[in-house]
Amino acid sequence: MEKNELQVETPSVLKQSSCQNIRGFDCVDCENGNDHSRLGNATSDKESKKESVASSENTKLDGQDIVISIPPMTSLSAFSLSLPSSPSGLHIGQTKLVVQQEKCRNTNQNNPANLNPQVARQKQFRSQPILVAEGTKRKLVRSETMRDSRFDPFKTWLGKLERQISNLRGMPTEEEDLEAGETKRHETEEAPGVDRYFDALEGPELDTLRATEVSVLPEDEKWPFLLRFPVNAFGMCLGVSSQAILWKTLDTSPVMSFLHISPMPNLILWWASLVLMVFVSFLYLLKIVFYFEAVKREYHHPVRANFFFAPWIACLFLSLGVPPSIAANLQPIIWYILMAPLFLFELKIYGQWMSGGQRRLSKVANPSNQLSIIGNFIGALLGANMGLKEGPIFFFAVGLAHYMVLFVTLYQRLPTNATLPKELHPVFFLFVAPPSVACMAWAKIQGDFDHGAKILYFIALFLYMSLAVRVNFFRGFRFSLSWWAYTFPMTGASIATIKYTMAVTNIFTRSLSLCLCAISTLTISTLLVYTIIHAFVLRDLFPNDISIAITKKKPKFSKMLAHFRSSSSDRKDIDSSISKGLEI
Repeated sequence: MEKNELQVETPSVLKQSSCQNIRGFDCVDCENGNDHSRLGNATSDKESKKESVASSENTKLDGQDIVISIPPMTSLSAFSLSLPSSPSGLHIGQTKLVVQQEKCRNTNQNNPANLNPQVARQKQFRSQPILVAEGTKRKLVRSETMRDSRFDPFKTWLGKLERQISNLRGMPTEEEDLEAGETKRHETEEAPGVDRYFDALEGPELDTLRATEVSVLPEDEKWPFLLRFPVNAFGMCLGVSSQAILWKTLDTSPVMSFLHISPMPNLILWWASLVLMVFVSFLYLLKIVFYFEAVKREYHHPVRANFFFAPWIACLFLSLGVPPSIAANLQPIIWYILMAPLFLFELKIYGQWMSGGQRRLSKVANPSNQLSIIGNFIGALLGANMGLKEGPIFFFAVGLAHYMVLFVTLYQRLPTNATLPKELHPVFFLFVAPPSVACMAWAKIQGDFDHGAKILYFIALFLYMSLAVRVNFFRGFRFSLSWWAYTFPMTGASIATIKYTMAVTNIFTRSLSLCLCAISTLTISTLLVYTIIHAFVLRDLFPNDISIAITKKKPKFSKMLAHFRSSSSDRKDIDSSISKGLEI
């Protein structure tokens, strides 16, 4: 094949500066064959300036290998830049960069490690980020040293201290003008309104982003842990603390004395629930401190807002399950402290249910709305145990009135409401919790398990049986935090059955109590094992919380189009990879 000479002209910017003095270059010293990652090495620069390239190289074009000659430069080190793909078909795989110098040839002969041409090529061809000209007065920053600012909109001022500390240490940051634009955009971004949640999200729990929406956080990678830690994690505290109440009831109930239950299970479970409550509260407090925007979005979420009752209900459970060896009687001041935030939350939630608008009950009705009802009945039960009279009756009346309205709304499932997917079927067991706790609260207020308490108990028992017989309804989906919705409703039904057994004692009621207690304990134990495996082994217990990553306003058509294009390209890549795998 005919040989052609290709002359490569050196750019003027490279003639005026040495490659070793420009940030972002990988330099190869021909004398020792080692890479110099530190830039501006004066000693190597002096030695390189004393040498010159012996002669230009011949260029060979044979269809496979192309040899490009390098004209004399002010440095002996090879360099490379990341450039777009050439349309002429000249690729890195077809190119050889040869620097023939007598001293380099002698060094390769003396050093056997340098005889491998593959190693030499790997040292000479280093992919670098495209550099920015000095005329723009911007810093030349390597991609691996840039701070990830995509999660900054959800950080509070404490979370943004990371950037200030980096500046004090002298670490490189993003370009000032780009960061100023991002900061300006972040400051204008606020929590979306309730109408945006309904427009941007879909599903009965409003936790799935619509295809026409664009997430403000990256969807293709795992977010920081605190951003993925949801408020419904307090459901684990509800399950474990309710078990402490169950074993306390088994220990103190005369009708269950034939089991000879030791106080030790109640003591162990209470301390375990207390530690779990402190741990989960600490993690969510860190989320409030560092990612307050995410917490604010959860609070404004029409469904997720119900789970803000869970921490206070868990504290009520801890007060009810406290072992007699720790405290025989609790001070009433504890009841007032715990019921005050519940009362304020109920004023907000119940007022929204009644006042209409986007947050009216027929619009946001969901089984998780029953958490606020459970808080009323649990508070009434705890207050009655402390000897209070008017306060427990007040909360019982408020809970009963709203429970009747909510029960009818949830039971008929209005046509505007979507059907719950399989992953959320466990929340149906929340139907059992309110009547179970209400019957115990009314029995404690009246001082006897009378007909009113029995009516509430039979409602809870029927709902429990109607759900338990539908085995296929609660299987066939992967584990998630929603499974903890099984726990405290089952435990509440078990405790209510023990209380009913104390009023109506026979072999059937005792057997029913033992059966429900065994099911509840087995469920809690299984969920604890699954939770530990998914949290610490598989590490998929907390996926990305897409419901908080919506934009304040509807995205522009250009962003939607870009989103569709990226989604279609991802599908094409997946389809091509699958087809290639099948061909292989």
